[in-house]
Amino acid sequence: MSKKKPGTPSSTIALNKKAKHEYHIEERFEAGMVLLGWEVKSLRAGKAQITDAYVLLKDGEAFLLGGHFQPLTEASTHVIADPTRTRKLLLHAKELAKLIGETSQAGQTCVPLALYWKNNKVKCEIALVKGKKLFDKRATEKERDWDRQKQRILRDGNA
Repeated sequence: MSKKKPGTPSSTIALNKKAKHEYHIEERFEAGMVLLGWEVKSLRAGKAQITDAYVLLKDGEAFLLGGHFQPLTEASTHVIADPTRTRKLLLHAKELAKLIGETSQAGQTCVPLALYWKNNKVKCEIALVKGKKLFDKRATEKERDWDRQKQRILRDGNA
């Protein structure tokens, strides 16, 4: 196994931290994306945001809505760049059928969790999720705070 060199950049482009706070993640899928040239350039520069994005399943296809890819400069491209355009997600037929079947049930939805590079392609990690109640969110925060406190105690105890 080869280890990453310390100078190499991370393959993660954008994360949706809000989704982990708002939803219970049931199942994850990896989807390819149909992108234009200027979008790839802006992703290489790390100018993407998916916190308010969601996945729309329509006519047997999946689309990413609400993702914002900031264009680098308007003058350098001959195409009129639309930062919030709808982007098609590429999934296997069985995965699409499963997502469509599960989201048709009440309380389930599909959201993007991350954008990342895999070889030279952009992948979008999407997840089948259920909404959290307010008390679930508070319990998660309390658990996270307790874990942080335990780490401090262990670190101070060993010193």
